[in-house]
Amino acid sequence: MNAAFVPLAICVNPMSGRDVRRLAARASNMTHETKRDIVARVAAGAEAMGVTDIFVTREPFRIASLALQHMGLRARVHVLELPIHNSALDTEQAVAAFLEAGCSTLVSIGGDGTNRAIVRALHAAQRCADVHLVPLSTGTNNVFPVLEEPTVAGMVAGLQASGQVRNPQLSQRCKVLHVHEAAHDQRDLGLIDAVLLRDDFIGNLLPFAAEKIRRLLLTRAEPNAVGMSPIGGMIDVVDAADDAALLVEMGSGSGDAQFLAPLAPGAFQTVSVHDASRIPLDTPVIFRGPGILALDGDREVRLSARGASITVQRDGPWVLDIAATMRWVVGQGIIAPSLAGHHSL
Repeated sequence: MNAAFVPLAICVNPMSGRDVRRLAARASNMTHETKRDIVARVAAGAEAMGVTDIFVTREPFRIASLALQHMGLRARVHVLELPIHNSALDTEQAVAAFLEAGCSTLVSIGGDGTNRAIVRALHAAQRCADVHLVPLSTGTNNVFPVLEEPTVAGMVAGLQASGQVRNPQLSQRCKVLHVHEAAHDQRDLGLIDAVLLRDDFIGNLLPFAAEKIRRLLLTRAEPNAVGMSPIGGMIDVVDAADDAALLVEMGSGSGDAQFLAPLAPGAFQTVSVHDASRIPLDTPVIFRGPGILALDGDREVRLSARGASITVQRDGPWVLDIAATMRWVVGQGIIAPSLAGHHSL
């Protein structure tokens, strides 16, 4: 890598953690000021590890650009001017611009939906295989991004961008739900869950009602999560490293497993599960309507009786393990050299 140009992109969703779903749950509101603080801390950590150029986009609330404006960074700050659509298209166009600028390491500040848009853009550009992602959580129901100190996340991103992370075991390509809707030959993708709903409608932003959930396909079924993931995770844990997905068939109550699950922050509902089975990667699963198919919480696809084929593949971008990377860096003496004569007790 050219030592004079070590680029990093910071992708901020200004609306993550601020939608109407928070009114129906006990989730805190993520303010623009809080996001500016996160951006500033990421930038400080990245610059300390050798990043020379930081790329952001200007969005309606100027979260990233204002956060970096008066920091006095040595790194050059590039604020890209792009058309604003106030939709996921803004994130997708930002990713395309970051790639064009030469960025192959990206810090995302948002939720599952934000990262879904990022991965959708990377797939469209056929660049997943050479992009490393550090996803920081600010959304409503988050499984994909992580809750980590942004300063340290910025350090890890900077170490990756500057070519100092040379251990492939510190990251893995994320699993992706590939959806092919048959009736209209539409294709889409998700990162965590595909959910078949009955008696619902496109664009509904309210939390899912348990009685409307018919079927789930989960790339990650985690009992320590909130949303759809713990419905499966309370029965059979499937994490990010497992080369499998979990198919969950919901029941009607009689003879099925019934339990409380946190379908939104601080909001529990009783769910009824008829069956749960592990599905190997690259195995198509058919979801048939009529109904609404939601991907990572977004109700966007109306299914007919012809349905949709959904396949989970491990072909997303590389996602860095922040804690493991920092420990490896220490072991390699990359930040602080080993002390002569130092012996552990």
